[in-house]
Amino acid sequence: MKIAIVGPAHPYKGGPAQHATSLAHRLSAAGHDIMLQSWSAQYPKRLYPGQLTIDKPEVALFPDTERSLAWYRPDSWWTTGRRLARRRFDAAVIFIYTPIQVPAYLTLAVAARLGKCKVIALCNNVLPHERQRLDRLLMRSLLRRMDALVVHSAEQAALAATLTSAPVEIAALPPHLPHAESAGHAAGQAAAADPGSAPRNHLLFFGIVRHYKGLDVLFRALADATSGVSLTVAGEIWEDKDELLKLIADLGLQDRVTLSEGYVPAEDVPAAFAAADALVLPYRSGTASQNALIAFQFGIPVIATRAGAIADAVEEGVNGILCAPDDVGDLARAIRQLYEPGTLARLRHGVRPVDPGPLWSDYVAAVERAVSGRPPMSPDHQRHGVK
Repeated sequence: MKIAIVGPAHPYKGGPAQHATSLAHRLSAAGHDIMLQSWSAQYPKRLYPGQLTIDKPEVALFPDTERSLAWYRPDSWWTTGRRLARRRFDAAVIFIYTPIQVPAYLTLAVAARLGKCKVIALCNNVLPHERQRLDRLLMRSLLRRMDALVVHSAEQAALAATLTSAPVEIAALPPHLPHAESAGHAAGQAAAADPGSAPRNHLLFFGIVRHYKGLDVLFRALADATSGVSLTVAGEIWEDKDELLKLIADLGLQDRVTLSEGYVPAEDVPAAFAAADALVLPYRSGTASQNALIAFQFGIPVIATRAGAIADAVEEGVNGILCAPDDVGDLARAIRQLYEPGTLARLRHGVRPVDPGPLWSDYVAAVERAVSGRPPMSPDHQRHGVK
């Protein structure tokens, strides 16, 4: 099939660009004719508080990449859709991360469908974690124009069904981060080879800081759990920085919490994980995350909340510890449990790097079903997580 992947690519950074580029490579390897249609200007700077672009590609560039979309050029939205139709693409697979892009993608979808090019929505989040008044209306207007959807959990599929009658495929989000497939694999094997090494008494929070990720809950739990464990926060702080700094001071955590602020490039990720006993995912809500899979590649266990699909990769008592979302006491209990005699060694021993091959095979198959119009696989046979 002839398929256009519509989403971010280098020089844009992070998971969305890595995901779109990796899917283009995987579909091409499966024998499809693929073009990656990206942006020359994705967002107004004022709407994206973090670092937008990087100089060095984080995954191999896809050879057939175009960058004709720009947020400030509505004509580019229409002409890109019409070009896909004229070039007789069977489908455009649109990466949807935020309702901010609905006008652009809705215009592109209408133009592409005039030429019988199907349009598939690949939704990282059907609706944002922190919703604005018009988000549901905007997403409904877009998803009702889609021929099919691909989402990453049964929970997200149920939410999508409230917005559109289009068929929905569920496929677990596969690993697409460079440090999870190269340097991370070797480092993970080295760390896992010595599960009995002494605790470092250090935890890691990794990624963009936003309210729904529960970093404030982690600070309170850390103060309640123990006085002998420290924490590094590695990532961009998008929200609540002043409140978080005040909370650190109020809890007396100044000597125990390090804010390593800014985007963490791929080459710096191994050191961040190597210093930690466990990655903590204290999310209040969530759909899917690569971070647990990264931790497993580095041989360290995960403490995670049972929020959406965040905990799907974590097996309680095997490679991590689970707790309730937005619950300081239960997260403090999980941290104390990690440092009970023998627990950390047992969890390290249970960590196994995830094999990306089967997950990517399932993901490509889900996209192929969505594009071809075949009925979605029944929920009992779809992968809802990583076990």
